[in-house]
Amino acid sequence: MVKGIIFDLDGTLLNTIGDICHVLNECLESFGFNKISVEQCTKLVGNGAKSLVERAVGGEAWEQVYKLYEKKFNESDSLFTTLYKDEEEVLNMLQRRGLKFAVVTNKPQRATENVCNKLLYKFGFSVCLGQSGKYPLKPDPAATIKAMEIIGLKSDECIFVGDGETDVQTAKNAGLKSVSVLWGYRTKSQLEAAGATHFAEKFSDLLNFV
Repeated sequence: MVKGIIFDLDGTLLNTIGDICHVLNECLESFGFNKISVEQCTKLVGNGAKSLVERAVGGEAWEQVYKLYEKKFNESDSLFTTLYKDEEEVLNMLQRRGLKFAVVTNKPQRATENVCNKLLYKFGFSVCLGQSGKYPLKPDPAATIKAMEIIGLKSDECIFVGDGETDVQTAKNAGLKSVSVLWGYRTKSQLEAAGATHFAEKFSDLLNFV
């Protein structure tokens, strides 16, 4: 019986690509690099902020750009970040059923806490683990295992919901069933290539898995 859901954040719970691209372009311009489009940025996300900046910049200069990106993103007010269609209704319904929620993301911890506190606080997300240095990034299962420990559930009582290849791999490494969402930043074929077998086309489809 499913008693809890471990969620990825960007592209799964929140459509954050507008803020990610906005902050990244501010940093790129500050160092004389060309801006990138939202479509280009979407292809670069998924393995943490450092990987994002390194992919966008290339060469040795990425570390300087990343320091500025981290600072600006931690200070971001998430003006361009939104919930997905029907998300609020579904999360409220699952919360009323007694399900426990946690977030495990490769997003920097401070930025994770800021956006969760702003947009997800009313849904009972008591655990929001991001890039803090305490745990390796996904697909390493350490943060996911810690999240389950905090909410008091075992792997056979949880599912992992995410939009990326990294999430499919994380779930497998942690011994969880995974559900890949198709409203995020990867296509179904990309997710299938990573081993995904269960899909949600819209937020209400998650009800079928709990």
